[in-house]
Amino acid sequence: MVEVDLQIPSAFDPFAEAKDSGAPGAKEYVHIRIQQRNGKKSLTTVQGLRKEFSYEKILKDLKKEFCCNGTVVQDKELGKVIQLQGDQRKNVSQFLISAGIVKKDQIKIHGF
Repeated sequence: MVEVDLQIPSAFDPFAEAKDSGAPGAKEYVHIRIQQRNGKKSLTTVQGLRKEFSYEKILKDLKKEFCCNGTVVQDKELGKVIQLQGDQRKNVSQFLISAGIVKKDQIKIHGF
């Protein structure tokens, strides 16, 4: 009788290497999204900032810089999320890069 060494493929996880690597900022993305409200009103949300940052201080600077209102919302699944009035996606991404909070390749801009 001939023995056959047979391997059955298991579920392939393409992101397993990224999860295992201990590299700093191992693709921890900051997501900047826009949500349409009623009519022409919109809301910009920022999620995925590291927990050691003070969300309230970042929000205060964003509000002062862009002359808009905003708040920090605690979500069960997503953690803390910054919400700003209006479409501030490009402004927020430029602010986060210039302030040195995140790098350009760690930002994902979603919407429209």
